[in-house]
Amino acid sequence: MELTAVGKRYGRGGRWILRDVHLNVGPGELVRVAGANGSGKSTLLRLVAGIERPSTGRVVRPGAAAYVPERFPPALPFDAVSYLVRVGRVHGLSAVVARRRAGEWLDRFGIADRAGTPLSRLSKGTCQKVAVAQALMAEARVLLLDEAWTGLDPQARAVLDEAAAERAAAGGAVLFVDHDPARLAGLTGAAYRVGADGALRPEEEAAPVAGGPVMEVEVDVPDGAPLPERLPGAPEVTALDGTAVRLAVPAGYSDALLRALLLGRPGVRVLAVRRRAGER
Repeated sequence: MELTAVGKRYGRGGRWILRDVHLNVGPGELVRVAGANGSGKSTLLRLVAGIERPSTGRVVRPGAAAYVPERFPPALPFDAVSYLVRVGRVHGLSAVVARRRAGEWLDRFGIADRAGTPLSRLSKGTCQKVAVAQALMAEARVLLLDEAWTGLDPQARAVLDEAAAERAAAGGAVLFVDHDPARLAGLTGAAYRVGADGALRPEEEAAPVAGGPVMEVEVDVPDGAPLPERLPGAPEVTALDGTAVRLAVPAGYSDALLRALLLGRPGVRVLAVRRRAGER
């Protein structure tokens, strides 16, 4: 995903909301966008999603984008599962796959019992879970999260944290906005801030602190097959006896690494997870 000299304003004499924005987010990257309220963060995500067109410059995506907007309209005339299935169909999923994924995400967010409830009768927090599910079920090449954690309970926030890491582990480009500066700490590869002048500038890279604890994950890879590509944390890999290997990553990456190993192809069998010997 690449933005080149992108600018946005409304009307010829309007104020420049974004100006000369350059951004490159590669496959498997999690990138954070910060900025004051009204600075243009949401506008940036809408441009990437293709909902709005830039006034200047060019936006190039490697494929379809899935987008969780800052505000979700709950008055749509659907129940939860019907809405998700319709969105899945828009993303090109078959009806069978769309219904299966809708059920999986409703269950994962703990609202499977409200699948048939009209959106207009759901609580704000439950509507937000549906809004997040519609983007995640698409498994799109680009995932855009505009304060998607707002309104979610702690358990649902953790699910979304895991899902964002999973999408990156599967090779997706993830661009997100959130008020919590610790959101996805240890997993985010880069962070940017939209300034008052509409420019996008790098912040200090949001990577795990050097010298922090290291986790070791030992796995057995069937038939000596290669490990999944683009594993979180760029693990240090050591071959053990037979088809077993040990992967070492900063602790902040360990949960995402485990999920990527278990869900990736080829599948692996986890033998052990432990903190590296000699560390507290």
